[in-house]
Amino acid sequence: MESRDFDWLAAARERYRRIGEETLPPNVMALLESAAAAHPAAPALHFIETGRELTYAELLRSVHRLAAGLSEAGVEHGSHVGVMLPNVPEMPITWLALAAIGAVMVPINTRYTAHELHYVLTDSEASHLVIHTDFTGHLEMMPAAIAGLTTIAVGASALPGLLSWQALADRPAEPFSPARAPGLDDLLNIQYTSGTTGWPKGCMLSQRYWLTCAKAYADSDGLHYRRIMSSNPFFYMTPQWLMLMAFFHGATLHVAPYLSLTRFTEWLRHYQIEFCWFPSDIVAQVPPQPEDGELSLIRGNLAVHRRDLHAELERRFRFPARAAFGMTEIGTGLMMPIEAAEMVGSGSCGIAGPFREVRIADPAGNTVPPGSSGELLIRGPGMLQGYYKRPDATAAAFHGDWFRSGDLAVQDEHGFVTIQGRIKEMIRRAGENISATEVEAALLAIPGIAETAALPVPDALRGEEVKAYIVLGEGRSVEDLPPEQIIAQCSRRLASFKVPRFIEYRSAPLPRSTSGKVRKPDLVAEKTDLRAGSWDRMTGGWL
Repeated sequence: MESRDFDWLAAARERYRRIGEETLPPNVMALLESAAAAHPAAPALHFIETGRELTYAELLRSVHRLAAGLSEAGVEHGSHVGVMLPNVPEMPITWLALAAIGAVMVPINTRYTAHELHYVLTDSEASHLVIHTDFTGHLEMMPAAIAGLTTIAVGASALPGLLSWQALADRPAEPFSPARAPGLDDLLNIQYTSGTTGWPKGCMLSQRYWLTCAKAYADSDGLHYRRIMSSNPFFYMTPQWLMLMAFFHGATLHVAPYLSLTRFTEWLRHYQIEFCWFPSDIVAQVPPQPEDGELSLIRGNLAVHRRDLHAELERRFRFPARAAFGMTEIGTGLMMPIEAAEMVGSGSCGIAGPFREVRIADPAGNTVPPGSSGELLIRGPGMLQGYYKRPDATAAAFHGDWFRSGDLAVQDEHGFVTIQGRIKEMIRRAGENISATEVEAALLAIPGIAETAALPVPDALRGEEVKAYIVLGEGRSVEDLPPEQIIAQCSRRLASFKVPRFIEYRSAPLPRSTSGKVRKPDLVAEKTDLRAGSWDRMTGGWL
């Protein structure tokens, strides 16, 4: 990056420093109670699909009632509760009620299969499960029953033995008082995230984590937001901190049922949204409309993947689009200050945000000079406490107290960080992180497959697609195990977004190192177009 002077940079850094020194609320419920006391009649949550709205006073009463009901159902301080719900009011109410008790939510992706649901519930040692009736069929399809699991259904269910969420929520409106007040460092979430070593790992995230993340985004630019929108599923981290960010402002969080590129800007205009995480793919995938510039956004955050689209996005939609970088493990990380108009199109994700320090290091953890590539390391309060029951993975994720992001990055002399790629082996399809090892494990569970390797294939629409290399067992042929059968069996073990799109059969063994690991760079080097010679799930034919 060329040398230049930023007369606003010192002020932005000072603002971030002051935010990091301010006192956080004692816990998540204290933040909600404070917002409800200041803005009782203001709408806290608005659900776009149904039009349902909850004021701050109504939300607080609903949380107190459900907390009392869950306590009667055996949820106590430290209990682990799986939650498999779509973007319905019951989802944030359940999370906040668990926060009030001092219990721990284990969010579960609603696209998970019965196998994946069983894994998360058993790995997290969940004592309770809150599940929407759209997904209760998974309970009968899990590989094995989970002893002692209490299941609470949202909606009417024909399955016997399930408790009713609504019945638990219909408690007297008296303020709930927990047996033990939750503290900032009490666990609030075990948030599962795909890694590079097999099944997803549970990130242990405290109440401090969520308040730190929300406050950093709420105050980073010194602006006031009245209307915020979330379009991601609530089982991801973004809607959770966006809701707490809204609480800090006494603002309304408008909750979309799902991410829709074609309807996104329509929602922004209709509800006069002032802050959101803006999907930059809209620029490439949605044709320009005359009303594109009629937005009320004061700031939109985006993850910069294509720097060439950044300036076009600002010109087309006429709002300050600023990059930011975060991870499940760290919450907030890098932020581009609102003043940084001259950085549009640079590809940089910004400087260390509030509560954070960053540096670039070599494999041994030593800081490299400005302008040199290395691994992005982050530290500060309110990051993950570790991976649940994975002490080795936790130790490997840190250099001392610096978290290893797994991202290759460079930092210039002004402190701006640009992400260059991923060190960790991960496939990122349409915003979803997919562990290649998890895909390979599902493939190897299919009788007749002797060897397999999952690799990313560049894709203009989704960023990357999943390709599986297949070596069949001796005496087996493609006719014995056709690609349609492989896809069908994968679909029973993996969420739809993890199922391979491309399949290539190989007659020769996979190339391996002396330690026995598959040499995936050798596979990539075999052809310029990794799709060539593969079967394509989307077309149902060979390429």
